[in-house]
Amino acid sequence: MRRSSKQQELELRQQHMMTTGGALICYSHWKGQVLTADELHVLYEGIKLNNVHQYDYVLTGYTRDTSFLEMVVDIVQELKRANPNLVYVCDPVLGDHGSMYVPQNLYPVYKNKVVPVADIITPNQFEAELLTGKNISSQKDAVEVMDLLHAMGPDTVVITSSDLPPRLGDRFLVSLGSQRHVRPDGSRTTQRVRIEVPKVDAVFVGTGDLFAAMLLAWTHHYPNDLKTACEKTFSVMHHVIQRTISYAHELAGPGRRPSPPQLELRMIQSKADIEDPAIVTEATVIS
Repeated sequence: MRRSSKQQELELRQQHMMTTGGALICYSHWKGQVLTADELHVLYEGIKLNNVHQYDYVLTGYTRDTSFLEMVVDIVQELKRANPNLVYVCDPVLGDHGSMYVPQNLYPVYKNKVVPVADIITPNQFEAELLTGKNISSQKDAVEVMDLLHAMGPDTVVITSSDLPPRLGDRFLVSLGSQRHVRPDGSRTTQRVRIEVPKVDAVFVGTGDLFAAMLLAWTHHYPNDLKTACEKTFSVMHHVIQRTISYAHELAGPGRRPSPPQLELRMIQSKADIEDPAIVTEATVIS
């Protein structure tokens, strides 16, 4: 594991999800191994031998290896042949703020192999622009980029963060989503939403993974209602983060910035909010 690249990825990704440009906090040390494509294949073969490979959902996030990513695609395609209704949720982690923090050779794999088999993708603005080759400088641009991503394969696209000006003021972050539906007569319709999320002056480990998991869960409950799924997802994020911040500041004490251990997400303590969040972030349907 390359600590500097992984550290940069965590800092940038967490900052764009839910934070302002405050001082960055992260862990100083990293241990463990990176799973290789061969190891993933062996694990999957073991799952198949035991006949426990009947999946409804697959969710993937950060990786730095092209062969591993290509193995994921092979596995997803095989699982979809067994279950055509399987939903593949992909967070195409490539970079942020104009810079890539994974090897550049991952980009064509995501664009040409991963995104076409994905059903739901959650890029940030930079990743959406990179995958489509189109810049986003207005809401109209964002809608066009999401349409381009639809044309590549996914029926649901959520741009988790953007540089678009928020209507509620500069302490908010603009996210956008788009979902295609097929009517009974075979024609298509698209629901598009805009969400403005309060920024938080802190950095957390795991917010990107939590967001993708919550979007998977709430699109399962509301498969044809992206507005509600996004409101539930972003509201869960709000409750978990606010509970985490309150706890961290209580531990740190007055005038002291919380440490990374103190900012570990309060997931267990947020069980009720994860299961049934009070809606605190409302989405607006846009054209």
